[in-house]
Amino acid sequence: MIRLVVFALLVLVLGYGFSWLADRPGDLSLIWEGQLYQTRLIVAATAIIALIAVVMVAWWLVRVIWTSPHSVTRYFRARKRDRGYQALSTGLIAAGAGNALMARKMAARSRGLIRADQEPLIALLEAQAALIEGRHDEARAKFEAMVEDPETRELGLRGLYLEAKRLGANEAARQYAEKAADNAPYLPWAAQATLEYRSQSGRWDDAIRLLEQQKAARVIEKAEADRLRAVLLTARADEKLENDPSGARDDATHALKLSADFEPAAIIAAKALFREDKLRKAASILEQAWKTNPHPEIGATYVRARSGDSLADRLKRAEKLEALRPNNIESLLIVAQAALDIRDFAKARAKAEAAARIEPREAAFLLLADIEEAETGDQGRIRHWLAQALKAPRDPAWVADGYVSDKWLPLSPVTGKLDAFVWKAPFGQVEGPVEEGSVTSIDSALKSLPPVRDVRPESAAGDHRIIELERAATIAKAARPVTETPAAPAPAKPKPAPKEPATASKPADAPEPRPFFGGLPDDPGVRNPSAEPEPKTRLRLF
Repeated sequence: MIRLVVFALLVLVLGYGFSWLADRPGDLSLIWEGQLYQTRLIVAATAIIALIAVVMVAWWLVRVIWTSPHSVTRYFRARKRDRGYQALSTGLIAAGAGNALMARKMAARSRGLIRADQEPLIALLEAQAALIEGRHDEARAKFEAMVEDPETRELGLRGLYLEAKRLGANEAARQYAEKAADNAPYLPWAAQATLEYRSQSGRWDDAIRLLEQQKAARVIEKAEADRLRAVLLTARADEKLENDPSGARDDATHALKLSADFEPAAIIAAKALFREDKLRKAASILEQAWKTNPHPEIGATYVRARSGDSLADRLKRAEKLEALRPNNIESLLIVAQAALDIRDFAKARAKAEAAARIEPREAAFLLLADIEEAETGDQGRIRHWLAQALKAPRDPAWVADGYVSDKWLPLSPVTGKLDAFVWKAPFGQVEGPVEEGSVTSIDSALKSLPPVRDVRPESAAGDHRIIELERAATIAKAARPVTETPAAPAPAKPKPAPKEPATASKPADAPEPRPFFGGLPDDPGVRNPSAEPEPKTRLRLF
């Protein structure tokens, strides 16, 4: 384009010059060796320009002839290189499609047409062909050769890293990833793998430093970097909680500044402040977290802030949480549990039923079963609430890669991924089994609740049993005559006991008294239908 503009400008200048000379006619005289040469000015200018053009054309012809061998050589070299790149492109496409035979054929053709030191993609194509064919040793050798070349070092390290992961050599994979991250922290795969490896080994400081490098290199977005930093700080605070409460407090509060809705950071910060006897500040952190997102672990930590508090104090704190987030299932469940601990069954039942009305979840029905067991002990009503819990949706939990944990963890134990745990209902347990029936509401569950049976507590039933046994033993002892003496046992063969004579206190036709041990139970509710009715005189003790 620039050349075209320059050529157009040159033509315009020449045209303007010729028109200017044509408007100003004149003669040009030249005396050379005594001869006078005279011509018009426009003719002389035209001759000079034509002479320059002839010289330029002659120079171009001479240069073409002089450089023709080199030009011919360069033409064939370029054509060969083009054919090599075409073969290389075809081989890479074949490798991506899984055609090992075509990839190997195109790799050999590319190496014959292009110098391997000038095009490192040939080594990559050969390594990919070896991987497709299952020759992993050859592929690793190719990747190791790439590591020696500065231009292909990152490519070789990634290939070696993937091969080590395939073989399960986690330590070798960690070394390759860390080497790649040290040389190029902007590589996402290397930085992510190194971050996870350092986190798995508990090297929180190194992991945080690498995360800052990623953030400075803009490999990771600022919001994601802040979230991961909050996770790492919380994990480090959890390790410091027992031995260094102040350090755990600083890390957890910093994590809360980076991610205000991160519940584990709020819980650890509050626990650290509790250990430093800063109850008001810890309560403020938990209350703010509860306002943002009510979480059962936050509620439990808040209610049981001090181990020496009475059950009434815990109930008051639970009611304060309910005031912060009214009409919330977690608030109602916290108050119901605290009321059950203090044995305020009316309030516990009302709050648990209200929670079940908001969300008929497993925890609400299980809590109703606990209330029923503590208040009435009626097994029928307890089984009724347990059946409702079986059909109800399951409670949320910390879930990562299908693994359910009872507490938050910074890494997934399945894949090792950082910040993998999410508070949600476990997958596959959203509802109970189909054969148990559909989920019922609290109103229908209350309508089908069986009435309370008149049952005695287990301790009272045991005492009643003891009294009955003692009374039966006393009756059996009183029925024996006063003159009765046991027969002495013979050394060889025991003699049968003599028959009891008929006395005034015992008629002759009266049945023999039943021994307590080895006979039928003496429970008043159990009777022997074949036994004759006992005479009324046996009940007269005096």
